Amino acid sequence: MKEQYANIIRAIGEDLNRPGLQDTPKRAAKAMKFLTQGYQQSIDEVVNGALFPSDSSEMIIVKDIELYSMCEHHMLPFIGKAHVGYIPTGKVVGLSKIARIVDMFARRLQIQEQLTVQIAETIQDVTEAAGVGVIIEAKHMCMMMRGVEKQNSSMKTSSMLGCFREDAATRTEFLSLIR
Repeated sequence: MKEQYANIIRAIGEDLNRPGLQDTPKRAAKAMKFLTQGYQQSIDEVVNGALFPSDSSEMIIVKDIELYSMCEHHMLPFIGKAHVGYIPTGKVVGLSKIARIVDMFARRLQIQEQLTVQIAETIQDVTEAAGVGVIIEAKHMCMMMRGVEKQNSSMKTSSMLGCFREDAATRTEFLSLIR
């Protein structure tokens, strides 16, 4: 990967011998490995057995989970936050595991629409919840730095599963609690 970054830097007309660029291919490769580390993770490793019995059947929400991802179309960042809610049916997942699930999928080349669905379906699979709701709000550098260059645009996506999709009152409660 380091050599590929060196080729890109040369292709844009820069001099790799310039002091500021001498180690850039190595740093860029290291950064890319970090930004895409979700490919090296599995849901079993991320959850790591942190499922606990619970009598709770009330909505659990973790909101404002920061996320950083890269659009698969331009490989430019999109940055935002995820709100995740679920209604347990006998077990709950460790609180930090929800944020780790968000990170695992965000640290892959992505589109926001798919990221939202992947998080919701995974929370559903892991917890066997009665329902799951996920909303992601993000700003996309591919819209801000190039193309239409709209600095104040943001995108919101949602995925509602189970009772979050079927029951308007559950969906409304979730939406009001994340505001």
